Amino acid sequence: MDALLGNARLRSALAAAFASDRLSHCYLLAGPEGSGKHTLARILAAAMECTAGGKRPCGVCLQCRKVLDNVHPDVITVDDPAKKTVTVELIRNARADVYIKPNEGRRKVYVIPRAMDMNPAAQNALLKVIEEPPDYAAFLLLTDGAERLLPTIRSRSVTLHLAPLTEAEGLDALAKRCPDKDAAARAAAWARSEGWLGQALRLLEEGESLAPETQRFAACFARRDKLGLTELLVPLERQKREQLVPLLQQWIELLSQALAVRAGQLGRWEAAERIGRSRTSAESLKALRSLQRAAELLNGNVSPGAVCGALQVWLDE
Repeated sequence: MDALLGNARLRSALAAAFASDRLSHCYLLAGPEGSGKHTLARILAAAMECTAGGKRPCGVCLQCRKVLDNVHPDVITVDDPAKKTVTVELIRNARADVYIKPNEGRRKVYVIPRAMDMNPAAQNALLKVIEEPPDYAAFLLLTDGAERLLPTIRSRSVTLHLAPLTEAEGLDALAKRCPDKDAAARAAAWARSEGWLGQALRLLEEGESLAPETQRFAACFARRDKLGLTELLVPLERQKREQLVPLLQQWIELLSQALAVRAGQLGRWEAAERIGRSRTSAESLKALRSLQRAAELLNGNVSPGAVCGALQVWLDE
């Protein structure tokens, strides 16, 4: 339980449920990206499998260790990252597997990490099994918002809402996990994270991972360097489509963050804040729409050369 930071009320309620062995067969774990949903799912799964007689999960018994190491045969992830949605076929396969008894654990735990991406057919297929599951089956549905699931699923689940950390909790966690980062960088990442540790950790990482082309784009756009933008785009005409699309997506995110800065929010990257300070909302929005149009053309099989040529004109207007 110690792995889940903050959330004192939630931790207390779960500790009582673990102690009395009164666990639900279906939990809905709700919170934005970086809120600790995956950590909480591991804790719940470990508690369900734990063989210790005292505090659960104990974290040291064989069953706990297997869950925490993501190797327990009875803790099953229902997902296919290659697909944009969680398909009805995935849910039907899990539903068929439910009626096979556990290999070695006390329960069979099905973790759906993108529950909000189930379409209505998949949700209805899941509903059929969570209405009357075998007594050894449990389901952990992770979502960024409970409202994205059918009311019938929500009514049959115990919803666990994850709360943001306090500034003191967040900065302490960042200092322990990222001692190599200076205090100012940690503080800046935390300020932009809205209280979610996972987002703060990602921001610290991303602060150093902007593509060199993105850093150059940001610098040229911020100072209205039209020649610099042209010199940046010309070599990109020779890139492959699969190389250029992610780059344009990063530029789109950069300008989206710059618009957020203009609206009074903190940007995810310093480069976004620099643009937000130097360009008007109208200018950033116009460039953003040009980049979105360019990305659509690339996805429509227009050549990178033609797209970069068009961008030189659009960004120069």
